[in-house]
Amino acid sequence: EVQLVESGGGLVQAGGSLRLSCAASGFTFNDYAIGWFRQAPGKERERVSCISNDGRRYYADSVKGRFTISGDNAENILYLQMNSLSPEDTAVYYCARQGVVTGGCGDVLSWGKGTLVTVSP
Repeated sequence: EVQLVESGGGLVQAGGSLRLSCAASGFTFNDYAIGWFRQAPGKERERVSCISNDGRRYYADSVKGRFTISGDNAENILYLQMNSLSPEDTAVYYCARQGVVTGGCGDVLSWGKGTLVTVSP
């Protein structure tokens, strides 16, 4: 059974940092792309970042230069280091297993339940 369990969310002041973790099980990390999405109140879920199965990293324009995605293949853990946070980053952050497509990250195959990040002004 595929499981994705996020942790590390919380309340932080603007300008602060958080590191999210996603513990993955039930599949082989390197066989899939894996990434982070977020959903702010009243908005649609959006892609934040992903790592393709060959290690390429992709970021939404809104987080480039502030967020860093990384993975520990030995432990099957995905991380998202978030720096210079702003209230606009407030959202539930979801880990996702994604399909493999040439050059990038494919459709979402599995979701975690999410972890809430709240950034105060």
